[in-house]
Amino acid sequence: MNTECTLRVRTYECDSYNHVNNANYLNYLEYARYEFLKDIGFDYEKAVKAGYGVYIARIEIDYKRQAFTDNDLVIKTHPVKKGAASGTLVQEIFRGEDIIIAAKVTWAFVDSRGVPVKIPDEWDMPGLKP
Repeated sequence: MNTECTLRVRTYECDSYNHVNNANYLNYLEYARYEFLKDIGFDYEKAVKAGYGVYIARIEIDYKRQAFTDNDLVIKTHPVKKGAASGTLVQEIFRGEDIIIAAKVTWAFVDSRGVPVKIPDEWDMPGLKP
């Protein structure tokens, strides 16, 4: 499943060069992953109350172009790999037709101790699969 969300770059997210500080892209990607989970019907708050979580194990980011204050960005997210307890998402940030960021995010489904566990059927949403 492919999902997308939008956001506008705020002034305080930019550095002295007037472009988005690279660390802020991690926040953008996290926001989009949360929106992705909602879009596929995964109730994250309910999973946490049940003693589970989705932890990020690895993020690879390729910075392609700069984004600036007041740019409208579109973040696209889609799964490319899924196992019994983990998976990989590709996330891309666009400004119009220009790709700003390309990221590959590996996640793991964990129990209340933070230990990876097989995803229970209730949380194994079809949208997690490529």
